Amino acid sequence: MKICVLALDDVFDTGLTAVLDILSTANELAAAQGFAAPPFEVELVGMRRRIRTAQGFSVSVQPAAAVQRPDWVFVPAMNARQPDSLAAALDRPDAREARRHLRTWHAKGVGIAAACIGTFLLAEAGLLDHGEATTTWSLAPFFRQRYPQVRLEESRMIAASRRVVTAGAAMGHLDLALWLVRQASPELAALVARFLLIDRRSSQAQYIIPDHLAHADPLIARFERWARDNLSRGFSLQEATGALAVGTRTLQRRTEAVLGKSPLAFVQDLRVERAQQLVALGRDLDSIATEVGYADSATLRTLLRRRLGRGVRELRAERLGQARVPASARAPLSRGGTGATGV
Repeated sequence: MKICVLALDDVFDTGLTAVLDILSTANELAAAQGFAAPPFEVELVGMRRRIRTAQGFSVSVQPAAAVQRPDWVFVPAMNARQPDSLAAALDRPDAREARRHLRTWHAKGVGIAAACIGTFLLAEAGLLDHGEATTTWSLAPFFRQRYPQVRLEESRMIAASRRVVTAGAAMGHLDLALWLVRQASPELAALVARFLLIDRRSSQAQYIIPDHLAHADPLIARFERWARDNLSRGFSLQEATGALAVGTRTLQRRTEAVLGKSPLAFVQDLRVERAQQLVALGRDLDSIATEVGYADSATLRTLLRRRLGRGVRELRAERLGQARVPASARAPLSRGGTGATGV
């Protein structure tokens, strides 16, 4: 399988190297397993002969115009974390040229894959129109606003639609690279994942921060604050819209446009987030259910399992595992500084 990794200037270093390392590891392990030939031919391509990564490294690449027809093209993320900087990056001459190449490759039947912010380049090229896609969850509201014709499912880690495959935030590069390995050999993909200690994740849901998404829109931010203050009361759309002084259709339209979900679904996100926090504190499930607005714990159990893919027992086991780590080994949190965010 010939895979071209299409890297532009200011590429996210971790994403780029994760893809290259997984594919090279797959080739090494394939040789050890007796494969007759390396399953992957990997070529790093760009718009010119050299690119500069986000961390300032200069890398030689093959010009895309000189590339023979590959089986797949993989687009790693650009290093733009905010809507304004991302919009500017997408309008760069090299990005516009890359979109032309992507459309040409796709028209010839080449598979196209992108992770994290790389998915915006595919959407900008029109390759995701009327299909399903995922992207970095932190920029999902901006993605929906810019590409309303794409069916975005940001809770998914991988979304495949019409020979175009997208993956979620930052470390989604790992998941997408393994997905490509899996197309050649599911057994080899499992072996690579074990050697590199990569867990298989089908969803981004457990990583999404509802508060971050809510602040993409003033009305949604007000709704989020109201919902948190009234989480234990259960949810009434009429009560919410009355408190916010807006119509029910206005709130429903806005949550769908910004978050891609109904007001009730967003409140359920807040309930799941709060329930996870209380489980980590060792609270019993009946009292947690009451605090997040459910009459019984069975309903909450079902919600946690459906949204996170894990039940209370698994969540408690994770908490106990973290508690066993010596305090001196835990990284301190900085007060007043900004935390690192995924690309």
